[in-house]
Amino acid sequence: MPFLLLGTALVAPTAAFGQTAPAAAAQSGSAQSAAAQSAAAQAAPAAAPVAEARRIRSVNVVGNERLEPDTVRSYVELRPGEIYDRVLLDRALKDLFATELFADVQIRDDGDGNITIDVRENPVINRVIIEGAKRVKEDKIREEIKVAPRQIFTRSRARADVARILELYRRGGRFAAKVEPKIVQLEQNRVDLIFEISEGPKSKVRQINIIGNEQFSDKELREQMVTRQARPLRMFTSNDTYDPDRLAYDQQKLRQFYLTEGFADFRVVSSVAELTPDRRDFIVTYVIEEGERYKFGKVDLESQIRDVKAEAFKALIPMKEGDWYNAKMVEDTIDGLTESVGLLGYAFADVRPNFDRDKDKKEMGITFVINEAPRVYVESVTINGNTRTRDEVIRREFRLAEGDAFNSVKVKRSRDRIQSLGFFQEKLEVKQTPGAAPDKVALQVDVEERPTGSLQLSAGFSSIERFIFSFSIEERNFRGRAQQLRLSANISSYSKSIELGFTEPYLFDRNLAFGFDIFRRDLNSFTYNTSGERSTTYEQTTTGFQIRAGTAITEYWSAQVRYGFSIDDVGLDEATYYTNGVCDPLKAGRYLCEAVGRNTVSSIGYSLVNDTLDNRIRPSRGQRFILSQDFAGLGGSVKYLRTRVNYDRYWALPAGFILNVGGEAGNIFGWGGEDVRLVDRFYLGEPRFRGFGIRGVGPRIIRKSYDKVTDTVDSNEDNWYSDSIGGQSYYLGRVEVEVPLGSGGRELGLRPSVFVDVGALWDVTFPDLYTKSDNIVQQACDANGQNCVDYTSPGFIEEAYGNSAKPRVSIGVGVSWNSPFGPFRFDLAKALKKVEGDETQIFQFNVGTQF
Repeated sequence: MPFLLLGTALVAPTAAFGQTAPAAAAQSGSAQSAAAQSAAAQAAPAAAPVAEARRIRSVNVVGNERLEPDTVRSYVELRPGEIYDRVLLDRALKDLFATELFADVQIRDDGDGNITIDVRENPVINRVIIEGAKRVKEDKIREEIKVAPRQIFTRSRARADVARILELYRRGGRFAAKVEPKIVQLEQNRVDLIFEISEGPKSKVRQINIIGNEQFSDKELREQMVTRQARPLRMFTSNDTYDPDRLAYDQQKLRQFYLTEGFADFRVVSSVAELTPDRRDFIVTYVIEEGERYKFGKVDLESQIRDVKAEAFKALIPMKEGDWYNAKMVEDTIDGLTESVGLLGYAFADVRPNFDRDKDKKEMGITFVINEAPRVYVESVTINGNTRTRDEVIRREFRLAEGDAFNSVKVKRSRDRIQSLGFFQEKLEVKQTPGAAPDKVALQVDVEERPTGSLQLSAGFSSIERFIFSFSIEERNFRGRAQQLRLSANISSYSKSIELGFTEPYLFDRNLAFGFDIFRRDLNSFTYNTSGERSTTYEQTTTGFQIRAGTAITEYWSAQVRYGFSIDDVGLDEATYYTNGVCDPLKAGRYLCEAVGRNTVSSIGYSLVNDTLDNRIRPSRGQRFILSQDFAGLGGSVKYLRTRVNYDRYWALPAGFILNVGGEAGNIFGWGGEDVRLVDRFYLGEPRFRGFGIRGVGPRIIRKSYDKVTDTVDSNEDNWYSDSIGGQSYYLGRVEVEVPLGSGGRELGLRPSVFVDVGALWDVTFPDLYTKSDNIVQQACDANGQNCVDYTSPGFIEEAYGNSAKPRVSIGVGVSWNSPFGPFRFDLAKALKKVEGDETQIFQFNVGTQF
């Protein structure tokens, strides 16, 4: 008796499918086969279809368009000449649906062994269209999904991609996102696949509940977490969005907090995140068990290494018996002991704490034991991800090579040196994996290249130089060799400059840096009265070059030598300050007339640098010390010795705060009977000394109007003119704390800080000044010699101020912002202590340039 097996997978021209879509095609085919068998059973005697087996005479394929008939036959076990029955045909139907190549399959038997397989092929995807993606870039979605044009369309693949897109949105905190896939039927059995996305709002953490806390309030515990409860004022942070990974991290933060407060048995019993009824936000509930609070019992140190005496290292143990137990302090002590012993050459020291818990006394005794761990050697150093930077650039920063004895201190130092290149991601780690043998370890660093070239064309406004236009092109990783090449030009209301520089950090593959700079700088120095009116005083043009070379002395010490040559032209506006072609001291002042002229500066110098910073671009720990001296007088017309010292120290504080304590000082003096020129002296003020104006600190000369006829000096400060003449000695110190803003602030490039600056500038010999005795009374009459009026010439006096080493102090807040327009710095500072003559400035900002 002939029978028919068929399976159906309906595809509407614009039908949507998802969780409510029909079951998989194979399952549908199986169900339809069962229905067909049931219908056949009702139409004939019960035993007839099952009892008789037939032999296949032929297998024909119809309905195929792209697939060859032989390809379709290869998917089934139906062969001419073989015996077949309903079971074999049912299996063939399922096998064809399992290929996911067909939308519908029917198998017909004419009763004489001639079998016909009627197929309707799945369509080919013409286009994959993504609609509604705004918060997640379309390119990122396409990287996640697997379907693509010219592939065979199947519902299972489309559903899988729906799940991938939803997971992508969930990782971004959008749990309310919905994805509806649709298909549009085209001619020639093609379809357009459309993913319609409804992104929805970001899922927030509406509330954080804590159950079981008795010693600390909910507010105190929430402050320890990274996740924050959603509030209207938290629009600039993403910490209030729901993130399962962040919640897991919060559990660790809670545990760390309790362990630092002495609760050694603390544990998080459960953590549950529940969707709110509107399915927009989450309510997170932590159930905790605090346990008892412990104090430190007896604290001791033992050493199993013969040459390491325990008594010599006990001073490194900060905890004392009776102090509250603090697990973080224990970890820091282990790290400190390991590093200290490692510096003595015991790279394999293993410091382990042995705990002695007394539950009755609620005390935790600790004995730190210094053991010598089995020696381990570096088997390999692998670098991945450097698509542009050459391997040797990274390898030369490693303090370990294949075959060296493993040293955790050197691994940490290697990471810091690679990070300081500034070519890769911020949080870079050197992974350690077991090697081929128990005494081998493999080191691997996975880097993510960051752009190292910059092309900047910007305009801005500065409280120092007014309008600024800057152009710069710089490549810090030229040709992938860590070479630095830069060309920059700056134009402002009072200065112009163009510079070209190049640095090769490893000359001839040796630890020897070489570089040069060629420059031309035009500076218009200015003065202003106390009302803020500015006028140019002298103009300085400097053209020159510098050649420099440097090398490392030890791991943390390096030295640099340099030679520079420049030509200085200092001039004054003749129409304003000259009389009969000669600089007039009455108009310009003796100190400016003495500075006019052309000079050549030929100098040689050196710098000694000690650098232990973890990151030279944005440090959070370590120190940097620089001692520099420059000796001018190897030829040329200028002779001086200039000395400068700079020091900065950074500490990473809890909660992401960074403390910076820094200072600098300098001295310059002339030799060979030469005085230090006005343009070679030090100047202090904005922007380095916040709270004071540009060149607002130190020696200055103030001109005041004077009338000898009435013997009166103008007391209106708005009419005074103040000129800073610099000093030969200075110091400047600062204490600054960088305040963390969370991930939102980091993404915007904002870095706020609070600071205190202390400094002074002094040590100069004032020139002869005009006093009251230099003024004389003269008469001015009309053309007839009548109507004469007495007047004073020159009509002013000069007074000296600010030549004092007494500290000036300012305090304030500031924000640095790496904006799209260039670096931005805003400071609001108040001068708490100053010396008469100093000029203060509360607000300052700079955009488009750096100083």
